Amino acid sequence: MRLGLALGYWGRGPDPRHLELAQEAERLGYDSVWTAESWGSDAFTPLTWIAAHTSRIRLGTAIAQMAARSPTTTAMHALTLDHLSGGRMMLGLGLSGPQVVEGWYGRPFPRSPLTATREYVDVVRQVLRREGPVEVAGRFHAHPYRGEDATGLGKPLKPITHPLRADLPILLGAEGPKNIAQTTRIADGWLPLYWSPTRTDAYEASLADLPEDFVIAPMARVTVCDDVAEGLLPVKAMLGFYIGGMGHAKRNFHADLMARMGYADEARRVQELFLAGRREEAVLAVPDAFADEISLVGPRGRIAERLELWRKGPVTDLLVLAPDPHTLRVLAELNS
Repeated sequence: MRLGLALGYWGRGPDPRHLELAQEAERLGYDSVWTAESWGSDAFTPLTWIAAHTSRIRLGTAIAQMAARSPTTTAMHALTLDHLSGGRMMLGLGLSGPQVVEGWYGRPFPRSPLTATREYVDVVRQVLRREGPVEVAGRFHAHPYRGEDATGLGKPLKPITHPLRADLPILLGAEGPKNIAQTTRIADGWLPLYWSPTRTDAYEASLADLPEDFVIAPMARVTVCDDVAEGLLPVKAMLGFYIGGMGHAKRNFHADLMARMGYADEARRVQELFLAGRREEAVLAVPDAFADEISLVGPRGRIAERLELWRKGPVTDLLVLAPDPHTLRVLAELNS
């Protein structure tokens, strides 16, 4: 199981520790470093900055949001950074949800998410292969565009720049069972939002036909500490925000996922509290058991024991949300 460093997205401003952590992860032998975006900082600019200050570690977006860019624009970002980094780029994509897509990007959320995702990946693949002009008679991503308001002057094009790699890895941040199953057919890997090594049956049907060398790379908060309950608080805060705030009460993919993993009543309660403005209570309502099974928190010995559960399953890459160089070092030693 390879290790990756997940830096996430910025909060109020850039985190001055991110570059130091990325460089330390590279020194420790971590395989990859990953950036993200929500509705603030973007995923590609920080990754480019990290690329300029490292030499070996692979560079991934986990995730870049599809609604933020047309698929050709995303492919341009990926092929450009792949060239600048010497072939270290990995493109992680996600559809996000209606609240963000319509509220932040001002675009309609696709009524057929699987079709929209499939078309998006198809366009990116065509750009990277550069075998001919990009042509997709798509419902959501038609190339050329032929809508009612089209001029009719659009023509199929292929990129001027020759991509460094036609097989640049594409990974998807899928959550629903059908979306995960499709991911195994159209992508090179999957970026699970929550992964519990003791509940792999939650994904068993979706992962029934895994292709060879398929990447499964979940994120997990890792904290070396003496007080497990205190160490779990950041995990619970993240879960409270995603389950309560990253979606509508009637359509929240993160809450649905928590329910499928055995915590339906608890997910509903977290949502109710968060949407009522009782955010601290929502965080405390997240079960310690759920936060604990999707993270690695506690003394070194406890983390070592629980890490074995992650290594025994289908996970190929563990993307570590770690707050400090010491934690990165401990995990590298335990995983060696």
